[in-house]
Amino acid sequence: MAESINIPHTSDKKQIYLSLIPQLDALLKGEPDIIANMANTAAVLKEAFNWLWVGFYIVKNNQLVLGPFQGPVACTRIAYGKGVCGTSWKQSKTIIVPNVHEFPGHIACSSLSNSEIVLPLIKNNNVLAVLDIDSEHLNSFDQTDELYLTQVVELITKEWHEG
Repeated sequence: MAESINIPHTSDKKQIYLSLIPQLDALLKGEPDIIANMANTAAVLKEAFNWLWVGFYIVKNNQLVLGPFQGPVACTRIAYGKGVCGTSWKQSKTIIVPNVHEFPGHIACSSLSNSEIVLPLIKNNNVLAVLDIDSEHLNSFDQTDELYLTQVVELITKEWHEG
């Protein structure tokens, strides 16, 4: 297990992701506790990109329940199909929202949030959780983020042992 993460000093997010993913893989490898892995992942991403909010919602009893996160206080529970997180869960796909104020049914946990990306963590065709990232800037997320954050959620999911 890695003891620290080296974050490159560059504004090129692709280079940051390319540096972080192998380090995150080393950090998570062999750790079966999903909460620990989510907590470290949220911390790494928040440190690297300084987004407003980075965290996880875990599927429990047919709702999303707040898991490990970094950032301001958040909504505790989100219903299936509601908001960006619930929609990502329902559709089992990544959703990028350039302007959250234009997303029908957006749940405003923080009035500072202006754009968002949500990625489902899927194992055996079941959504187990979602990774939710909010930015205070409009249009913060794009296909580069989707590509590399998909790799991040795959690192977490492969270590997730249900039961």
